[in-house]
Amino acid sequence: MDIGKEYLRIVIERFNSVKILGDKTLNQLSEEEIHWNYNSESNSVAIIVKHLSGNMVSRWSDFLTSDGEKEYRNREGEFIDDITTKAELITVWEKGWKVLIDTLTDLREQDLLKNINIRGENHLVLEAIERQMAHYAYHIGQIVYIGKQLKDNDWKSLSIPKGKSEDYLKEMLEKHQNK
Repeated sequence: MDIGKEYLRIVIERFNSVKILGDKTLNQLSEEEIHWNYNSESNSVAIIVKHLSGNMVSRWSDFLTSDGEKEYRNREGEFIDDITTKAELITVWEKGWKVLIDTLTDLREQDLLKNINIRGENHLVLEAIERQMAHYAYHIGQIVYIGKQLKDNDWKSLSIPKGKSEDYLKEMLEKHQNK
């Protein structure tokens, strides 16, 4: 087994699983709900999506050959809620994820120990991947939390529903024993 190839396979799978949590949350929110924020210091789902996508496009475009903080990125603009429709939000969301997944898919084992820069700071590719995983999971967690607040009793669980842990464990054990 090639550890580098296996790592890249796993990390792509993990990024996709984090994206799915966001997808399932966005699917539950209305046009109005994507713009809700708790207070003036809080970000709406629309702002978080803009920020994630802006970060992804900047970090993962020309990943091995240019600094991850591109000159064209307007980070401050990512925190202005000017997305007008949920369809536009989904387009912005998908753009960032496509750049990320396409870049990861193109990486090879030997790339993992190469050096890249983010805002002039040197990182191993492996380190940059882990840095971004933590960053994206953090923000997806915010999106999910906002969704749960807004939907309350109408929230469709993204994981094991409350009170169903025993059933889920039994199902998983049966599933994996039959392999």
